[in-house]
Amino acid sequence: MDDATLQRYLLRLFERHDVELEPDEEWLMTDGDFPAVRALWHEGSAGEPGRLDVDIVISEDRHIEESFAGVGVGEDACRNALEAFERSVFHVVLAACWYVTDDRRMQLQSWDIGVRTWDAFIGPLVSSRDGVEAPGELVPALRTALQNESLSPELHWVRLFHRRTDDGQVSAEALLDNAPWPAGDRLLASLAWPTVDAGYSVRGFVALDVRDY
Repeated sequence: MDDATLQRYLLRLFERHDVELEPDEEWLMTDGDFPAVRALWHEGSAGEPGRLDVDIVISEDRHIEESFAGVGVGEDACRNALEAFERSVFHVVLAACWYVTDDRRMQLQSWDIGVRTWDAFIGPLVSSRDGVEAPGELVPALRTALQNESLSPELHWVRLFHRRTDDGQVSAEALLDNAPWPAGDRLLASLAWPTVDAGYSVRGFVALDVRDY
């Protein structure tokens, strides 16, 4: 999928949720300002999946970075990655950055962390394999782990990823504001993940913002 087609896809996606963005070269801007979003597609080679990179700039020095593998060939692979973005991350950032909340596609909870109350925008825990789900205690454990962090009073985001290969090898990664988060890695390692014959992966995305009273 070429850059122009990809940008039109994003424009229509946001328009369907009553957010009007304006093209500015490779970016889509909000009334000429932040938040701004762009997506870049990297075609796979030698049988490897392609990769969709989505950047959402929320201020001069802060931006959310998320990437999605695209299964298939050509435009089909890009659309597969776009569907993964829409299913797992889009509705969280739509609520946290553009204040459009669809509680059919995500959870909204109130979390007390430190001396502040936060709105927690919790995306679905998306599994690559039907019938394989993340442990039920993942979100409560995430809340507990974040209570040990000194969060500045601004938007924060967490990305969680767990993979089990066909031969039982496990890898996991937790990022807080795009940076490695060792406490999140320990959280993922502490949970009882499904042990099945076939490989699978699970990803989750959560955003936090200070409650505006």
